[in-house]
Amino acid sequence: MHELVARILSGDKRAVARAITHIENDAPEKNQILRDLHPHTGKAFLVGLTGPPGAGKSSLTDRLIGYLRREFDYSIGVVAVDPTSPFTGGAILGDRVRMGTHALDPKVFIRSMGTRGSLGGLSRATQEAIRVLDAYGCDVILIETVGVGQSELDIMNVADSTVVVLNPSAGDHIQTMKAGIMEIADLFAINKADLPGTDKTEREIHYMLDMLGHIPWRPPVVRTISRDNQGCPELWSAIQKHKQHLEDSGLWSERRHQRRQEEIVAIVEGTIARRLKEQINADADWAQKLARVEQGVLDPYQLADEMMQNILKK
Repeated sequence: MHELVARILSGDKRAVARAITHIENDAPEKNQILRDLHPHTGKAFLVGLTGPPGAGKSSLTDRLIGYLRREFDYSIGVVAVDPTSPFTGGAILGDRVRMGTHALDPKVFIRSMGTRGSLGGLSRATQEAIRVLDAYGCDVILIETVGVGQSELDIMNVADSTVVVLNPSAGDHIQTMKAGIMEIADLFAINKADLPGTDKTEREIHYMLDMLGHIPWRPPVVRTISRDNQGCPELWSAIQKHKQHLEDSGLWSERRHQRRQEEIVAIVEGTIARRLKEQINADADWAQKLARVEQGVLDPYQLADEMMQNILKK
C-alpha cells in the first residue's frame, strides 16, 4: 500500500491534499494511489451545485457546509472547480477564500481545482479527487462547478443529486439554457430569494417542468437566501427526498453503475492520449510525416491508424 493511502485512511488531512496534488499533476504514483484507495470508496453521498455565474453557488455551499456540520456532524468534502489561470494552471477564483469560516474545522476539507481545459464545467481530475475524499471518510461531498450554462452537463455524470442554483434575475437566462437545465437538474434552488423577481423565476421553472409532462421525479424548487442563512434545512430535506427516490426506484445503483462505466472509459481515453503524446515526442520522423499529410501525400486517417496500431502493440 502506498504510504499516502495509509495516511489518508488514518485521517491525515495533509495526505489528502498531497494525493490530490499528485492527481492534478498526473504524477507517476497517481495510479497506485487510486488503486489502493478503490476498496475504500463508494460510501459518500455526492451533491453537485451548478448554475450560471453570479447565482451565489459558493455562498450557498458555504451555508450548506455549516448546516450539515451543525445539525448532523457530517464530515464534509468540497471540490470547487474554477476556471484555470493561463499563467499558473491553478484555479483563478479559489473558493476556499469564500468558505474560509470552515478552514480550521478538522471535519471539513475544501479543495479548489482548475478546469485545465475541460469544457464540461468539471476538471478532468475531479472524479479522482472525489475518490480520495470518499476514502478519507467524508459523509457528504459537495461539488461546485464553474458557472458556464449548458456546457456543464458533466456534473450529472458525477453527482448523485444535482442542484441547479439560480437567482431572481435569471428569467431570460432560464430560457436560453432550458435544454441543459432540464437534463441536469434534480432540484432547483432560487438563491437571493429576497430580491424582486423570485415569484416570476419560480413560475418559469414550473412552466418548463409542466412542458415535460409526467416524469418519475419532478425537481422541486427551493428558495434560499444564503446571505441571511435561510433555506438550508429545506434544501437539504429536498436533497434527501431525491436520494430516497433514487434508492426506491433502483436508480441509485443504476447511476453509480453507469458512472463507473464512464469512468473506466475516461481512464482508457486518458491512457491512449498520454501514450499518443509520448509516441509523437519520441518519433524523430514526426515532422516529416506531418509534412507529407499537409502535402496530400499521406492520408491523415492512415497516419492515425498507424499510430493507433503502434499504441495497441505496447
